[in-house]
Amino acid sequence: MKKLVFIAFLALGTFSAFSQSKMACCAKPSSTQQFAMLASDKKFVMAHANPRTYHFQSSIGKAVTYKLADGSNANAFVLMAKKPTKNWLFVIHEWWGLNDFVKHESEKLYNDLGDVNVLDLDLYDGKVATTREDAGKFMQAVKEDRAVGIIKGAIAYVGPKAHIATIGWCFGGGWSLQTALLTGKQSVATVMYYGMPEQDVNKLKTLHSDVLGNFANKDGWINPKVVAKFAGDMKAAGKKLYLHQYDADHGFANPSNPIYDSSATKDAYDNTLAFLKPRLK
Repeated sequence: MKKLVFIAFLALGTFSAFSQSKMACCAKPSSTQQFAMLASDKKFVMAHANPRTYHFQSSIGKAVTYKLADGSNANAFVLMAKKPTKNWLFVIHEWWGLNDFVKHESEKLYNDLGDVNVLDLDLYDGKVATTREDAGKFMQAVKEDRAVGIIKGAIAYVGPKAHIATIGWCFGGGWSLQTALLTGKQSVATVMYYGMPEQDVNKLKTLHSDVLGNFANKDGWINPKVVAKFAGDMKAAGKKLYLHQYDADHGFANPSNPIYDSSATKDAYDNTLAFLKPRLK
């Protein structure tokens, strides 16, 4: 069963004893750095079973590259609407990288939303993991300034008149929220699946879009206490959070994951469409 909360209650929580000990010895890392640090937690790594083989070939999307402010290139996968539109959905991958699951999910969203261009960002610069060990290495190797540069390059790629929604899972769930913060007034909607929330209320105050969060009650890291604190922080920031919590585990929405939960996935997806459609008009 799910628990639905609108701008939920204030509570305190922590994301893991490991991360807390890391934070105690140095300056507090960002929320995305905190999530990446979990790759050093063996329990977190072992909680991610290696994905089942998952193949998908899009007949609509294509690989593209775009320039960043520093002159380097970034990779992406794009699905363009049949008719010109200012509506864009930025998709940020899980800790596995920009793989076939992400491309398949993007095409599904593209078809179900209509009148939208979809851009899959690649924060791993072409690397895709097939083992949890590699996924952890790739996630920890992401440099925050590089990721921010890729996101800002994507914003420039779609142009200043674009209306931008974001969605991501796991590693990408946290970066979906960070992308919305970077997008500023162009942001129209933010969806995050079991990703690390932003914990700085002052940063949350700068959000220009509502947020939909799909979280798992059995998640040992982005757990109900973390989610409750996020709900309280969003309320303190004066922002709208539409919160859905499921009796499922971290990664429940990926069919290549052995702990995939089809019921929770369907409900989360239906709520995601209902949230995005009116905001991408």
